[in-house]
Amino acid sequence: MRLPDASGALVEHELREPVRWTRPDGPPASRRAYAAAHVVPRALADNVPGAPADVDWDATLAYRHEIWSHGLGVADAMDTAQRGMGLDWAAVRELVRRSAAEAASVGGLVACGAGTDQLDLAALPSGHAGVRAVLDAYREQVELVAGAGAGVVLMASRALARVAEGPQDYLDVYGTLLDEAPAPVVLHWLGPMFDPALAGYWGSDDVATASDLVAGLVADRAAKVDGIKMSLLDAAPERALRPRLPEGVRMYTGDDFNYPELVVGDEGGHSDALLGIFAAIYPAASEALQALDAGDDARALALLESTQELGRHVFAAPTSSYKTGIAFLSWVNGHQPAFAMVGGMHAARSLPHLARTLVLADEAGLLRDPALAAARVRALLAVAGVEA
Repeated sequence: MRLPDASGALVEHELREPVRWTRPDGPPASRRAYAAAHVVPRALADNVPGAPADVDWDATLAYRHEIWSHGLGVADAMDTAQRGMGLDWAAVRELVRRSAAEAASVGGLVACGAGTDQLDLAALPSGHAGVRAVLDAYREQVELVAGAGAGVVLMASRALARVAEGPQDYLDVYGTLLDEAPAPVVLHWLGPMFDPALAGYWGSDDVATASDLVAGLVADRAAKVDGIKMSLLDAAPERALRPRLPEGVRMYTGDDFNYPELVVGDEGGHSDALLGIFAAIYPAASEALQALDAGDDARALALLESTQELGRHVFAAPTSSYKTGIAFLSWVNGHQPAFAMVGGMHAARSLPHLARTLVLADEAGLLRDPALAAARVRALLAVAGVEA
């Protein structure tokens, strides 16, 4: 194929033979791992910016079954599913119910995001009234997720970031939610590189100060915390907080740059995983986790490192556009009929960026049918006047 590089020049690339990945008999024993999955829109629906999401439920749920078949759990209704970027509250409710039911039908592990995105930020009151509104919105979504039978992930809240006047507001909201939680939940720390509206989350722009607050919150209510997902694209804060967590509380890495070293770990410990990139690399991730179960850390690290450049490319700035790469790889691998996203987000990356995504996925052995991938990418480039 002739694919455009970053300068727009056409460069020859020959697709390799596909890798035959091993599907495990069940979930990994040595790590808990979730792939944060995206949603597939109906190809001919009006999924334009600002329109309600019109989801292809068959394709969306089939993708989750594919992930479960490789032994991974699914983290659903998270930012990878375009919460706050095309996936509206009505579609979120349906997604949670459907995904939890499908997980139960196959014994798959599923956790779903509970947030506050049903709130209108423009109409949100300030001060204590705003904090109460945030708390009630969280309660509504926690009830939905728990009632569906899924694990609860308390997502970072744009609304809370807007109305909180300091660290105590975060402690009050999260403390109340943990006290009321029917089962242990996962906390979600999403950095501003993913969403600028979350700057200063936990009441401070200083990561060390915010980590102190989180460590205290978790220590006070450890029985209600399954773990915390850190998505800061920086291994150092995760490594620093990990040993401060009480026994039995997991560190779920959300670091789509540094996940190989964090998941495999070292003498200082390891992280479990709740990653958007796992939705794109799930066959290799599964094989790596199988190697960890077998005690072959070197092979596990090599497998994950073979995907690391792809992860860093897909999650390159602007990081919030990473979802486009996830959907693109789903399309080239035949998991959805069209390269389309709710909210028109498939236009959020350039063709040279997507071409590089294809090359890196190919080099990592993640194109399950290279002929199909080539045909689809040639068609996409042809629309832009490029003969690939």
